[in-house]
Amino acid sequence: MSKIINIVLVLITLVLAYWLYSSIKDPIEFNQELEKRKFEVIAKLKKIQTAQDIYRAVTGKYAKSFDDLTAQIQNGKIEVVKLENDPTDPTNQDKFIKTFTYVAAKDSIRSLLGDMDLNELRYIPYTDGKMQFSINADTITHQNNVVNVVEVGTKYKDFMGEFGDPKYKKYDKFYDPEKMLKFGDMTSPNTNGNW
Repeated sequence: MSKIINIVLVLITLVLAYWLYSSIKDPIEFNQELEKRKFEVIAKLKKIQTAQDIYRAVTGKYAKSFDDLTAQIQNGKIEVVKLENDPTDPTNQDKFIKTFTYVAAKDSIRSLLGDMDLNELRYIPYTDGKMQFSINADTITHQNNVVNVVEVGTKYKDFMGEFGDPKYKKYDKFYDPEKMLKFGDMTSPNTNGNW
């Protein structure tokens, strides 16, 4: 009889030990995965933000699609204005000579981001190229001025894989799989990221 009780107690101890181990392991695993994936998505969003800035330098507005963004950066040129003092003005006051030159947009992005395939910018990390960032651009009236706005992002559930389930909220009170990780805003001229 005492052997049976000992075996039952050992089994209960093993079950409790496993339960304690998994209750500690799961939140740590989730938080590590969240930080790793979020870091890579933010890095990609920053590259897209740089590409949008270059696109705006070429066209004067933001791209509404990744196809347009890629095409303009591959083929567009950025105007560079150089101001110099007018040598015929002895006082060097208020007279300047403007010189216009043009630089290929693809050279600008290469100098900022290195060699990369611009077509890959659209794909969300950890989705095996199956999901793309949402992208939108337009103009709005802000403080009586027409301004360009842009918004590019993705929901947490899109890049969190198995951790995109709402049940993981219990490990991080700020985690919401439906929340967007993005830069820009379609309602104000703000290109900051929400990270």
